[in-house]
Amino acid sequence: MSRASTLPELRERYGARYRWLLLLAVMTGSVAAIMSSTIINVAVPDLSAHFTIGQERAQWVASGFMMAMTVSMLTTPWMLGRFGYRRTYAGTMWLLLLGGVAGGFANNFELVLAARVAEGLAAGVVQPIPAIVIMRAFGSHEQGRAMGIFGTGVVLAPALGPSLGGVLVDWFGWRSIFFMVVPFCLVSLWMSARFVPTSAPGGATASAGAAPMDWPSLLMAGAGTMCLLNALVQLHQGAGVTTFVLFAAAFVVIAWFIRRQRTLSQAMARGEQGSPLMNQALFADPRFAMGSVVAFIYGMALFGSTYLLPVYLQLGLQLSASYVGGILLPSGLVLAMTIGLTGRLADKVSTHILVSLGLALLALSFALILVVTLGTPIWYVVAFTVLGRIGLGFILPSLNLGAMRGLRPDLIAQGASAINFMRMLGGSAGVSLCGIVLEWRLAAHGDDLSTVASSPARLAAFNESFLMLTALCVLAMLAAWQLRAPPPDAAARQGSGQ
Repeated sequence: MSRASTLPELRERYGARYRWLLLLAVMTGSVAAIMSSTIINVAVPDLSAHFTIGQERAQWVASGFMMAMTVSMLTTPWMLGRFGYRRTYAGTMWLLLLGGVAGGFANNFELVLAARVAEGLAAGVVQPIPAIVIMRAFGSHEQGRAMGIFGTGVVLAPALGPSLGGVLVDWFGWRSIFFMVVPFCLVSLWMSARFVPTSAPGGATASAGAAPMDWPSLLMAGAGTMCLLNALVQLHQGAGVTTFVLFAAAFVVIAWFIRRQRTLSQAMARGEQGSPLMNQALFADPRFAMGSVVAFIYGMALFGSTYLLPVYLQLGLQLSASYVGGILLPSGLVLAMTIGLTGRLADKVSTHILVSLGLALLALSFALILVVTLGTPIWYVVAFTVLGRIGLGFILPSLNLGAMRGLRPDLIAQGASAINFMRMLGGSAGVSLCGIVLEWRLAAHGDDLSTVASSPARLAAFNESFLMLTALCVLAMLAAWQLRAPPPDAAARQGSGQ
């Protein structure tokens, strides 16, 4: 008996449970990709010592991964249409696997960096796939539940990754960090061969005759992203002329990219040859347009706080690294549980309410940091951190659903890629922004992080940095309220093209 491969064959073979098996298959690969992105941070000091390079250069193993992942997300819709779900998914798992093996055996830093970039490319392509699967394979009454289950697994990866990575580095050295991804990739490849269909999105057959990849747009997106992120790094370091040139280059390239996407989208709408990486028809839907704004600002606040909070706990409150890990682990577990609960709520409660509530709780957790002093009991900090992670739990399963439910079926794949791209781009910018604001406020208060002892002036600088994150969350709330569904009569007119 031949193995089932098309979507109808797989549904017939596995019955009603098939959609959950498919979600589990793509979820396993996503966990591997996300864990590989977070677990490397604990190995940076060992890498720096092993290759006798500076901390700034060693940090590129994390930065190179993030840049590659952010840009490659835009290629997912084209790859699914050209190669189908199974070949695309399996290809990313092979690339992630090879990157892990190559990095683990590398004897020079350049090969380590190349391996990390390869892993980032794979992680970027695979990340939008679960959202596409959920929007395609599940009914609207259970999409929230599916997104909650997926989110629980994905959030546990970065929550447990650094702790697991620390143990691996202590016991087996930095090379073990790369090899850790291998068993996940092997399981993902086994599951993809059994549960992931060969078809393209929508059940169509993957076509070699599809429009070619828009390489000029991809190069523009990569160049614009790199210029923007490097400009923020240079701004962090105070390089005036270089910063201005990079910001100007980023603005020009991104404007050029948007203009090209508009031209290709218009050509595609007229039935002419055109395959935009980011179809501008996506942004004709007000909910998706506002969801993209929320994703970008939310990414800034999420990734910025992920950077700022451990620095605050160690250098502001003078806590040890192991103690900080113990404080942050419960909040990660609470986040995973909250996502599972919110996923079920998202099938019954309007997503704009859940996203707005989550942003409000996240903003409150940042604002409450202002009451903390050097003599404040540590459980206050734990409580504030848990409150913020509860807020994140309300946002994560709801944002994609609220933004994408109004899209036409043929735009879902591009919508998932675009909104993930916006979140990651915002996250990369948020880390640099937090560093810039923190150094600015430290200088204003006459302090810096080179001194060992903390002080009220240092805490004031951290407080003002957290206030900036609070303001970002409030700004995102204004956009999140626009995720509410239109009235039935308006929705009917929109669906009929009137």
